[in-house]
Amino acid sequence: MNRPLPWMEPPSEPDTVESLSRRVAKLERINASLMAHVERTMDQQGGAYSLFQTAIMLEGRVRARTEELTALMHSLERSNEALQAAKEEAETANRSKTRFLAAASHDLLQPLNAARLSLSALTDLAAGAEAQTIARQVERGLETIEDLIKALIDISKLDAGVVRPVVKSVRLADLVAGIEASFRPFAERKELRLVTRCDDLVVETDGILMQRILQNLVSNAIRYTERGGVLIAARRRGGEGGGDARGKTCRIDVVDTGRGIPEHELALVFEEFYRGGHEDGGVGLGLGLSIVQRMASTLGHDVTLHSRTGHGTRVSLTLPVAAGRPDAQPRLTPLATALTGARVLVIENDASTAEALQRLLRNWDAEVHTFADLAGVVTALGAGLGRPDVMVIDYHLDHGACGFDVVDYLRRNRGWVTPVILTTADHSADIERQARAHGAELVHKPIKPAQLRSLLAYMLA
Repeated sequence: MNRPLPWMEPPSEPDTVESLSRRVAKLERINASLMAHVERTMDQQGGAYSLFQTAIMLEGRVRARTEELTALMHSLERSNEALQAAKEEAETANRSKTRFLAAASHDLLQPLNAARLSLSALTDLAAGAEAQTIARQVERGLETIEDLIKALIDISKLDAGVVRPVVKSVRLADLVAGIEASFRPFAERKELRLVTRCDDLVVETDGILMQRILQNLVSNAIRYTERGGVLIAARRRGGEGGGDARGKTCRIDVVDTGRGIPEHELALVFEEFYRGGHEDGGVGLGLGLSIVQRMASTLGHDVTLHSRTGHGTRVSLTLPVAAGRPDAQPRLTPLATALTGARVLVIENDASTAEALQRLLRNWDAEVHTFADLAGVVTALGAGLGRPDVMVIDYHLDHGACGFDVVDYLRRNRGWVTPVILTTADHSADIERQARAHGAELVHKPIKPAQLRSLLAYMLA
């Protein structure tokens, strides 16, 4: 039997119209399928090519942006370096300015000190009304110069951050009482009432800086008030009664019935040299509230201002209430004791100040011995200098010497524990600590003759 081989095609069916039609239809389907496959392949190739072209284009854009950003980064780095250099230069200049003002304060205030002492002696001698008037005019001018220099030095130190507050528990009533006693004569001179209402509170603050703040606020209030008066009020906030004081605050208000501040000027009052229109004949520097804001910021105390034109102004300070109680501090009440015959030893290296101080003390009938340094005192001791009743000593002497060198020498070698008044134009906390350590009374220059006379009278009583 003959069988067909595997590779042999099967016998074709007879070529009929129907079979030919089926073969044509089959070929058309195969052709359509092939064409679709080819088209899909072409589309895929075209898409890949498009993606390739897009990738190349994006890579070019990324490269261009990267180069641009790199250039900007380099420019920014150069700008930052320039800004840092400028900042360091400005900080260096500011530190230099502060150091200059701190160092120069003694030299700036020394001539004023001598002039005021001499003027006080002249006032004691001048008999005529015209001479007295001229002397008072000169004294007011010197006071204005002194206030301006002190204010500029204060602002410089506060801006430079060299003021380091010593925060401790302070009895507020004592602080307010001192402010009232200082400013009552000025208020009475303008026929104004000065009223204080202060709860028995102990607050956390720097007593010296807070005193300066209140002095500036009360001085401003009196200056800009023509009728009525000024109120200093302090009361507890955040709870009543005793117990734990943590979380409680105290608000101090200085309220006046003055002319008030227009609304469009409220944002300006804490800026330097804001004067608030016309004044009462005195010379205003426009630095008081600027110093208040800086000091309050240094202490972390909030300051707020409310004012109505024609009605008055209220400045408020918010302080934390202390949890403990302050150490009892004896209150010194100067006595009007005569200085006749009192033996006063003066150590002052500035010749004009020493001469003025000697003249002033002798006008008060005191017996005065003046020396420029420790060597002069040692020489006088060898010549028989007796023990003084009180010593008035300048802190900064020639060649870096200190006034306390004289005090230590006399205590160590002579056993003289004599009352000491230390005079200086330096307001640093270190000198205050040294004065307390030596038991000395500190008087800042320029020396106010009335203050010196009251202090001497108290110490000699």
